[in-house]
Amino acid sequence: MQSNDLPFEKIIFVCTNKRDKGERVSCGREGGCDLRNKMKEMVKARGLKDKVRVSTSGCMDVCEEGPNVMIFPDNVWLARVKEKEAVAIVEAIAESIDSGQPFEAPLRK
Repeated sequence: MQSNDLPFEKIIFVCTNKRDKGERVSCGREGGCDLRNKMKEMVKARGLKDKVRVSTSGCMDVCEEGPNVMIFPDNVWLARVKEKEAVAIVEAIAESIDSGQPFEAPLRK
């Protein structure tokens, strides 16, 4: 086993788990896949591709609160994230990278 530094300054994990209709709710069916795609587009458009990785996550086991997003290495968990909130999240991540400060979620009012 080998331990390495993170290859990115921030990693955004977006739950895209999909369950069949009739089963328990899942983030993927509630907008998680679209949210991940939107965030990937935004990271690329902002020129953050070398600093921020948007990754697919499997089930985080709180799908009733989804879509769920985790930001590392800041250990921030965001629940009930809407696709329209992707802009504010990516902007806050860019600001945290620029400032060297941990990510702080732009919470809804």
